[in-house]
Amino acid sequence: MTTDHPFQIPLSVGLRDDARFENFYAQGNELLCASLKAAACGQGEQFVYIWGGAGVGCTHLLQAVCHEAEPVGRSAGYIPLDELKHLGSGILEGMEFLDLVCIDGVDAVAGDKVWEEGLFHFFNRIREQGNTLIIAASAAPRQLGILLPDLASRLSWGIVFQVQALDDETKLKAIQMRASARGLEFSDEVARFLLHHASRNMNDLTFLLDTLDQASLSAKRKVTIPFIKEVTGL
Repeated sequence: MTTDHPFQIPLSVGLRDDARFENFYAQGNELLCASLKAAACGQGEQFVYIWGGAGVGCTHLLQAVCHEAEPVGRSAGYIPLDELKHLGSGILEGMEFLDLVCIDGVDAVAGDKVWEEGLFHFFNRIREQGNTLIIAASAAPRQLGILLPDLASRLSWGIVFQVQALDDETKLKAIQMRASARGLEFSDEVARFLLHHASRNMNDLTFLLDTLDQASLSAKRKVTIPFIKEVTGL
């Protein structure tokens, strides 16, 4: 089964347009990014498991994989379990026929017997089809608290990566890179101000950049420290 665009399950679970490899500062995660790009193209490991704390970029990377699959004609589905777990594991039915499935936040269903069994059977079905599965969670497979032994085993079937957090200097460069992608020019002084006064979580910083971008366009003003204080109250 192939489609011209990444497969979208109902409920309009969309991909952030800027969640791409070009917008992910890969220092310290070069091998991980190379492996995910290969997986997006149907090469390398059939199963990949990535994990890391809040804000390190797991969600960004899974969505980037889906975007990367599109131009090579591979169908891809993105499933954020923290948002969709209430729908039950039946949402996985048929998704094994996609070329690539990315399941985000699997820790959200750890300890849920019905969901664990659903994931276990999905692993088996997608393996039979020979398609690619990438999973993200907040902890390593054996530290998730999975109750079903067979599922715990399957989570470690492929290659496992810990997404490395950025240090402050690297975050500074990442902030400037993402700002530049929006057409914003951030001096070192402005970037350091954000780093020291806003959340250090890269997800929060990304949303803050969106806010500043919109405010800058609306006010037709450059992003300076006084402007940031005015818009955000920092």
